[in-house]
Order: sequence, then structure tokens, then C-alpha cells
Amino acid sequence: MRSIKHTSQHGFTLIEVLIAFVILSFGLLGAVALQAKAKQASFDSMQRAAAVALGNDMIQRMRANDRVGVITQYNGTFNSDTPLQQSRTCYTNTCNSGQIAALDRQQWIRAIQARENTGALDDATVCINNQRDAASGSNAYTLQVVISWEGRQEFTAIGDTAAIKCGAANNKRRVVVLNSFLYLRTS
Repeated sequence: MRSIKHTSQHGFTLIEVLIAFVILSFGLLGAVALQAKAKQASFDSMQRAAAVALGNDMIQRMRANDRVGVITQYNGTFNSDTPLQQSRTCYTNTCNSGQIAALDRQQWIRAIQARENTGALDDATVCINNQRDAASGSNAYTLQVVISWEGRQEFTAIGDTAAIKCGAANNKRRVVVLNSFLYLRTS
């Protein structure tokens, strides 16, 4: 008679496979959560870069239109809901400094209208405050541009940021403040 040899089989049991699957699932969930956080951080970074670029554009345009009596025409507050006035006068004709200031303002309003797909900042507010710096001379001005917008995530602002009065004061508000200095031409 022949004897039957028992060979032992090597392999994974069902329990081992299930444990490996659970460990793999937790790893994949962690990677997906990390990807979502990276996407949010990238979006916040893009908004902050857009705000800084817009603020720098504002300051440079004020520097280019540096006539006495015009610099304070830039002062004021506007937001994403401010209506546009479609004036094309400065595109086809020569404009004075006041008309250029009005055109600059309209271009900035268009730049912050994210809901109209022309800007990158959601629910943005811009506050411009140019003041004469008496200590430095009659043609010296300090320029301040504050841009606030609504981010996607809530956070608690520090005291200095919370004290800024531009835009809605809530836990989603983001703020960029740019300060500069300008000597105006006399003519």
C-alpha cells in the first residue's frame, strides 16, 4: 500500500489578510487627508499672493500718479460688491491725474471680484488711507493699503490682526497690510 504524505501548505489566513487590509486602509485615509490639507494650504497661499500682488500694484500706481491733491483721491474703501463704472475715456484720450485715479480704482474693483471670475479673492474689501507726514515735509505721504478677504477655514486672529478695521470681522477673515512712503511732485 502506498502511504500518503501530508504536505504543509504555506499561505495567509483570512484574518491576516483582513488585518493587512485594515492597516492599508488607514494609511490610504491618512494620505487622502494629507492631500486635502495640502490643497487647502495651496489655495490659501494663492489668495495671499494675489492680495500682496494687488496691494503692490496699488502702491505702484499711486507712486506713478504722484501729483499733489490727487493722492488723497485714492483714499477710501471698496469691496467685491462695489459696482463698476465702465469708463473707457483714459484708453482712447489723454486723462488728467484725477481721471487716472478713478480708472485705477475701477481696475482694482474688477481685480477683487472673484464671483465674477475676474479676481482671486472671495468677499474682498480694500481700505486705502494716505496721510500727509508733517514731520517729513509738506509733500511727504504715508501710504497704507489694507486688503481683507474671506478664507475657507476658520482660525482665531491675534490681537493686532483683530484690531484692523477693514472688511468683516469674523474667524475666516484674512488680512494683508502694506505700508509705504511717498514724496509727491509739486506740479
